[in-house]
Amino acid sequence: MSKEENSEKKTTIYEFKVPDGQQESIRLDVYITGFVENATRNKVQDAIKSGYVTVNGKKEKSSYKMMPGDEIFIELPKAPPPEAKAEEIDLNIVYEDDDIILVNKEAGMVVHPAYGNWSGTLVNGLMHHVDELAGEEDDENIRPGIVHRLDKDTSGLLVVAKTDEALAALSAKFAEKDVERTYWAIVWGTPKEEGTVEGDIGRSRHDRKLMTVLPEGKGKRAVTHYKVLEYFDYLSLVEVKLETGRTHQIRVHMAHIGHNVFGDPTYGGTSVRYGPNTGARKTMFHKLIIGLGRQALHAKTLGFEHPTTGEMISFDSELPDDFSHVLETLREKCKAEY
Repeated sequence: MSKEENSEKKTTIYEFKVPDGQQESIRLDVYITGFVENATRNKVQDAIKSGYVTVNGKKEKSSYKMMPGDEIFIELPKAPPPEAKAEEIDLNIVYEDDDIILVNKEAGMVVHPAYGNWSGTLVNGLMHHVDELAGEEDDENIRPGIVHRLDKDTSGLLVVAKTDEALAALSAKFAEKDVERTYWAIVWGTPKEEGTVEGDIGRSRHDRKLMTVLPEGKGKRAVTHYKVLEYFDYLSLVEVKLETGRTHQIRVHMAHIGHNVFGDPTYGGTSVRYGPNTGARKTMFHKLIIGLGRQALHAKTLGFEHPTTGEMISFDSELPDDFSHVLETLREKCKAEY
């Protein structure tokens, strides 16, 4: 079975063929329900009645009995996503003017509404914030525009545009890499003092929710630069600069070179990867990882040309408490001896 998204027609397409070894005659609606994720028999029957399903190029009834070699084609219209609504959410806004907002995003907050997270996101909170400003200023045209994103469990600085002009200008700067961004991360192991990781990034063949490094030309080009700020016993604090901005780039690249981000549950950062995994040391790391509850990754600095004034502006953020606690514990109990 294959599945693809048709963005122009806003449909989801499924194509599959009944294998030659299929012996038992199965109803069309039952057969489809068993293959399509989150499908119910009622929904499948409605799709067949509405003409979204063909067998060997012809429309059939739900009761049609499948035969070996039958080719099924399904093209379903996508339901429009629910409209994002303003919500009163406590946001850490570190700077704001008529064109931009700088937010220090806390870990655990999703940036943009999407499937499974239609509320409680940064966008929901920003909509409420700018609506309040609109009420004060009698201006109904302010709408937040997301310029770039951070993973849900990555904390740190993020810039948001308040006008279409600012959004276009900032998006161009980010696309041209004409932006200064540095992240701090705690990683397993002791990498060399400075390094660059290059490797195309794309979806894993084994799990489409995961990103991975692929052979050259098979994914999107990705380049990550890092510098060690502090060594610990089998762990390191690193500063990371992105030359490109791919999904999960830092986490994937650091895992690829064997220096997984500490606490990262998705890319192998919750296991003790270097040094002994016994006794008090094992207990300490277990408590730190549970207490952190996320990857130790923070977007610390952000600098760019202001979209209206042309002035270069730069911002730095304090490490959040959970990150700082891990760092302080490592300095106290895991100081490197080299």
